[in-house]
Amino acid sequence: MNSRELHKVVIVGGGAGGLELATKLGDSLGKKKKAEITLVDAKKTHVWKPLLHEIAAGSLNPDKDELDYLAQAHWHHFHFRLGMMDGIDRENKKISLAPFQDSEGNEVIPRRYFSYDTLVIAVGSTINNFGIQGVAENAIALDTQHQAERFHQKLHNAILKAQTQKDEIKPGQLEVVIVGAGATGVELAAELHKATREMTAYGLDKINPDRDIHISIVEASDRLLPALPERMSLSVRRELEKLNIKLFLGESVVEVNPTGIKTSNGRFIKSSLVVWAAGIKAPSFLSRLGLKTNNINQINVLPSLQTVDDPNIFAFGDCASCPIKPGAIETVPPRAQSAHQQASMLVKSIQQIVKGKFDILPQYRYQDYGSLVNLGSYSTVGNLMGSITGGSMFIEGLIARLMYLLLYQMHLLALHGPSVVFFRLIAKFITRRTEAHVKLH
Repeated sequence: MNSRELHKVVIVGGGAGGLELATKLGDSLGKKKKAEITLVDAKKTHVWKPLLHEIAAGSLNPDKDELDYLAQAHWHHFHFRLGMMDGIDRENKKISLAPFQDSEGNEVIPRRYFSYDTLVIAVGSTINNFGIQGVAENAIALDTQHQAERFHQKLHNAILKAQTQKDEIKPGQLEVVIVGAGATGVELAAELHKATREMTAYGLDKINPDRDIHISIVEASDRLLPALPERMSLSVRRELEKLNIKLFLGESVVEVNPTGIKTSNGRFIKSSLVVWAAGIKAPSFLSRLGLKTNNINQINVLPSLQTVDDPNIFAFGDCASCPIKPGAIETVPPRAQSAHQQASMLVKSIQQIVKGKFDILPQYRYQDYGSLVNLGSYSTVGNLMGSITGGSMFIEGLIARLMYLLLYQMHLLALHGPSVVFFRLIAKFITRRTEAHVKLH
């Protein structure tokens, strides 16, 4: 059988779920020449999204943890194509990729078209600014590695400027305001507290972090982590208050301008370092593909993860609106564990499709295994649920920290296998002794 006769599986989106799916299908169907697997992404490298707050704080050097799609494709028997999908021709089963341009606006790769037999859309989510004035222009989101690195550069430059200026540090000059008290917001706050102290310890003696660097969280809900159990919220609040992180709860942001934010309570917080971590939506281009979407651009899918419009097109992860189980009205929450579960199921589904068994596709049922929130070296809290404990159990401290670290290792296991993960851990332990614990550039 030549490649033209192989079943063509095209996966759009190389986030945690899409990359895991491409890797597992490549290792099974691609390696055995039973299908042609192609992964499409607008970026050249992958970083696990839950690490972005560490990159933003400078606690993690992305060069150490990013993965090259081309290399992963070579190692795991699938193809990688660089570009952003901007259209689907369902009648002829083709997708179109917009021309790829370099940072100077020069066209590097022209528009291309790729045929598929099975299409999987896994493009994740972006922030939802709810149309609030000034967010797009004056706040930085943490959706991508580029955005996280941009914030780190802005923070680092602000600290260097404060160290070298002749004038006194002005109000708001080193004030970081985080809008949104979900997991990303509170994890970033704790990581910034630690990282800024490590930065200033490297000879930036003019700056007293306790006096000059301030971190605030603004949240419209009346508590931190509004989507998670209240006990976790209270525990995280105690830890953040110990770090003197200012909490403005029950206040929504009504405007972001170059000098700070305005809240619904009439408060103005001076800051040129605003991070937007409130709310998500799927990328807006999904609503223009001719597939049914909801009010936040998520593609409507059946429990099989097939789109309601086309059985040959699947969608999963944050970009899909899927019932938590067959017949349910409630939809799957946009969480990493959801995408991981759905990717594992889709491996089996696509293997069945390649065999010609379309009528026995598995149906997705969401399993909530709980949540973990990592406050860096200060604390980790979690709530374990479902089949892990048979009920619900609150954990914190070392056990929670170890389980949080295990989540990333499980992601790496899915991409690389046990031997690679083992040697990565050894290498990281050795090099950790000879490197700064925070990125200083």
